[in-house]
Parts: sequence; C-alpha cells; structure tokens
Amino acid sequence: MPKSTCLPEPLSPGLELTALAPMQDVTDLQFMNVIAEYGSPDYFFTEYFRVHASSGLDKNILRSITENTTGRPIFAQIIGESIPDLVRIAQELSFYPIAGIDLNMGCPAPRIYRKNVGGGLLRDPEKINRILGELRSSIDGVLSVKMRIGFENTDLFDRILDYINLYDISLLSLHGRTVKQGYHGAVDYDTIAHAVQRVNCPVLANGNVTSAYSAAKVLSSTGAAGVMIGRSAIRNPWIFQQIRQHLSGERICVVTLGLVRDYIEKLRRTTSGGTVPERARVNQMKMYLNFIGLSVERTGTFLSQMRQSKTETELFGVCDRYLLADPDREFSIEPYPGLVARPSCEKEKSD
Repeated sequence: MPKSTCLPEPLSPGLELTALAPMQDVTDLQFMNVIAEYGSPDYFFTEYFRVHASSGLDKNILRSITENTTGRPIFAQIIGESIPDLVRIAQELSFYPIAGIDLNMGCPAPRIYRKNVGGGLLRDPEKINRILGELRSSIDGVLSVKMRIGFENTDLFDRILDYINLYDISLLSLHGRTVKQGYHGAVDYDTIAHAVQRVNCPVLANGNVTSAYSAAKVLSSTGAAGVMIGRSAIRNPWIFQQIRQHLSGERICVVTLGLVRDYIEKLRRTTSGGTVPERARVNQMKMYLNFIGLSVERTGTFLSQMRQSKTETELFGVCDRYLLADPDREFSIEPYPGLVARPSCEKEKSD
C-alpha cells in the first residue's frame, strides 16, 4: 500500500497553522481540554511515548488520543533510539485515531539526550537516516519530526534536513536553538528561515513565540507555515485565538485578571482528582503559575509569594489577592521583562 504523507486538513483554512507543543508532564488530556476552552490550536501533540525494548503504550498518554474531544487532530509523539521498537510502537499507535506519528529529536533535558534519544540524536545523522527510513517504510500515513537546529552547533543541520526531504517527512516542527542552549539565549529565526527554503514540507517555527504579535513577526521573518507554542500557552491559553484574530485583522480579545483567575481554577480541577497528596497538587499548580505569573504583575512579588506557599489555602489566597483585587485589570499579553520561570520547570518543557 502506498504511504500517505498528506497532513490532515487544518480547521482554519487560509490561515497559518498553530500547534500546541508537546510538553512532558503538562500536555495531558486534561490540559488539552482546558486549552480547547480558550481556542484550540490547529494541531495537538501528545507527551512523548518512551520507546525501548520492553515499552508498551503508556495508558495515561494514550487517553489524550482515545478521549480527545477537542475537535482538533492530535499527533502521537515517540522518543527513543531502538529502531525495531520505534517501528513497533509507531505501528501500534497507527491503529488509533491520530493525525500522524511525530519523532522527538529535540528534547534538551540532559537526562534524555545522554541516552542518545531526543536531542541527542542530532549528534548522529546516520542514525537519524536509519530511523526515518525504517519508520517511513513501515507505517502508513503522516510522519512528522520535532527537532532543534543542532546539538551544540548547526554543522550537521543541512545534512539532517536532507534526510527530512529524502523520506518525505510531512511536517517539521523546528525550535531555533541548539540542544545545549536549552531555553536560554536568542532563538535563531534565520536558521528556521533557511530550513523553510531547504525542506519540501511545511515548517512550524518554535521558540519564544510569546504573543499574537510575536507570532506574526516570526511568520513574516521565517516564511514558516505556522508556529508551535509551548510555555507561552501555559501562561496565556488565549494565545491561539489571539493569533487567528490578529492574522485576520480582527481586534485581539482582551484578557482580564478575573478571567485568568477562572483559568487557574480550571487548572486546579485538573490536579485534584484521585488520591493525589496536597503537596503534589501544590507543586503542580506552582508549575503552571510559574509561567502565568510572568504576566500578572511586573515586580515579581506575585511569583515570589506564590513560590513560598506551602498549602493550597496559601497558594490560592495569593492568587485571589493579586487577581481578584482588580479583576477587570488587563492581563499583559507579553511576559513582563526581567521575570523568568524557574529553570526546574523547564527540564522537559518544549517551546
């Protein structure tokens, strides 16, 4: 049977594509459902399925596919280096209602790339050649790749892009930093623009797309088919709707602190199920608030007090003081300069 490499048709025809970046321990079924309430991206991606000799399909991640009610296509992302097992898991996933298989070649977490998976693969173009060749010949449908512009530098970049073309990859999501840069330093949009010109498939530009305005600038400067957004979607779940509005010439919706408090409450409900201990629930909410707080107030006192909270009562008391004292005040569309999320929250987050 001939392999189909066509992308599922986006649900916003005529507009640039948007995608929610896969973020481990963040973009689960519950978080996707929350995002969908504020305006879904065109595409979702699962957290990565870890692939090795004894791996199966993670049931919790699989729920993002089998219980997807967002109305948007979802890609199943896989990470690993064992070619027979990557093929095996990709074939198993192909029986589920997915938009395609996405290979992670960009995760910058040291504990990941040291195993020669994720971003670690970018050191070995010939291994990438073998993996893509076997996946392309073994599965029907869409095969996409998420990667960075290199491991330590871009010396091998064009060689890898040539393999993207050789195996008819359907979509390339490209973060404009190296693996060793992590989430620090400038995003190299010129190199993304170079990839747009070199590869035959659509490219999603990824990295520091923080608002509808910055998305428009990135699209203009790179020529990319769309943008993939990670951490900024945690901070501002309205961002995909705002991008569509801005690119259509409409007025961008105004988000108030009161609406942000409602969003936080929705996130709270995603962490309160089962028998999860309070400390774990607080830590999960702090992870979300670490990004949301970048646009709450410019001095950093909200972030500081939130991080010092020990209980849910303390944590949500801080939220109420800063967000409900003046609920009609506008939430900043961009993060305030100088405020940063804790590095520990970035260890496996894509953006």
